[in-house]
Amino acid sequence: MKENLDFQFLKPGAIRTRYAPAPTGSLHIGSARTALFNYLFAKKNQGSFILRIEDTDISRNESIFEKEILETLKWLGIEWDEGPDNGGSFGPYRQSERLEIYKKYLKKLLDENKAYYCFCTEEELDAQRQEQMSRGEAPKYSGTCANFAPEEIKKNLGEKKKYIIRFRVYPQKIIVNDLIRGVIEFDTTLIGDFPIAKFLEYPLYNFSVAVDDIEMKISHVIRGEDLLPNTPKQILIQEALFLHSREEKLSLPSWVHLPLILGSDRSKLSKRREATAVSDYKKDGYLSEAIINFISFLGWNPGTNREIYSLASLVKEFSLEKIQKSGAVFNLKRLDFLNGFYIRQRSIEKLTDLCLPYLIKSKFISIDSKKRYIINEMKEIISFNYLEKIISIYQERLKKLSEIVELTDFFFKDKLEYAKELLKWRQMKDEDVILSLNRLEIVLSKIQEEDWHKDNLQRILLAEAEKNSNRGELLWPLRVAMTGKENSAGPFEIAEILGKEKVLKRMQEAKCLI
Repeated sequence: MKENLDFQFLKPGAIRTRYAPAPTGSLHIGSARTALFNYLFAKKNQGSFILRIEDTDISRNESIFEKEILETLKWLGIEWDEGPDNGGSFGPYRQSERLEIYKKYLKKLLDENKAYYCFCTEEELDAQRQEQMSRGEAPKYSGTCANFAPEEIKKNLGEKKKYIIRFRVYPQKIIVNDLIRGVIEFDTTLIGDFPIAKFLEYPLYNFSVAVDDIEMKISHVIRGEDLLPNTPKQILIQEALFLHSREEKLSLPSWVHLPLILGSDRSKLSKRREATAVSDYKKDGYLSEAIINFISFLGWNPGTNREIYSLASLVKEFSLEKIQKSGAVFNLKRLDFLNGFYIRQRSIEKLTDLCLPYLIKSKFISIDSKKRYIINEMKEIISFNYLEKIISIYQERLKKLSEIVELTDFFFKDKLEYAKELLKWRQMKDEDVILSLNRLEIVLSKIQEEDWHKDNLQRILLAEAEKNSNRGELLWPLRVAMTGKENSAGPFEIAEILGKEKVLKRMQEAKCLI
């Protein structure tokens, strides 16, 4: 199969891939991976990446989803060469704008007796299926309407009977040479005559896709493994429409079916059990670079120990040869690791900008008409630099931007709430905690405002803590009194940012708990 993967003989621009989402929901991780792999393969081979909107399902389409899909792809950095918003030589790129094209080809199939009108009701079709299944047969259309006389068809159409259009399938073997899975054979006797349109005005998925892929000169169809059963149907339609003689060789697209994405339990990734919409991850504070890096490894492996790839480096390294056949496991811990890496690469100024919306949404801070930052609970005006200091001490801890709210909430609260037991280091008693807090108050109150900075606080407090057999007996109550948390950034950095007045106030409040 090696020769199938060598595209050096193709001229630049000969490769054309497409991503064709239906605007019936948000862009999910699996769909984003499909778009990415199509994009990478096209760009690696100096080809074109096409975005086509499959919006013929009027009952389920919503324009808001199309807008979200396009915005999410652009946020990820996946830009298309041709599409509904920027046009191209093979448009329109919304299927709803191509209905006359499909109608022309449907009429062609009907005129050539390669398709026919089917007037069977849903009840009749269901009865057929039930009967076949009771005999242990795979359900397929029985052919009731396949040989109606022209007069009967005309009569039914005149009576405005509901119908669908079925493609006429003859017994044969369809060979698909998948560039990942190798040669796959389909027996059309198991398929039967299948529907391709509801009336002339409403083409169905397999028909519109088959037409578009040929008309738009798509060279490679790269899509999920779950769509593999549609492949023989689309090949049959393409050959029936575009193959003019048995001697002619039709240039069909090459087929690439990507492995399924599996959940952590190795079952098929479920929208119910995992939040798989890319927009959900974006809202939760995952960066686009992390998601691109993460989904690129869902079924593809460069064969090295390298873990961090930019979009540009992925274009350089990507190849179909390195796509696996087996399912790819969705590992959230890996995504968190990658996101943490990219968070640490951000400048503090940029990271603060990214975290700011989460702090505003939490209502900890707001921006007034003069564009000043206000701590809402204390009505205190703070600077952007103050926020940068807070974000900087948590940059190493963040796995996603939304975590900044829970990690830093104590900076924006006037009074903390926590259990008094949290103030105790190991076997400390109430009176031990009071003694430690009293010592802290005495030591901290003597430090001048101009000397209130991390290095000096660390020097003084560590020297005081060394007087104890265990310095945790002093530093632990200090940390908890300031933050109300068991885990936090370093106490000296926190004390510097809070300032002397707030730290001493929280020492007093901590004593009141005991």
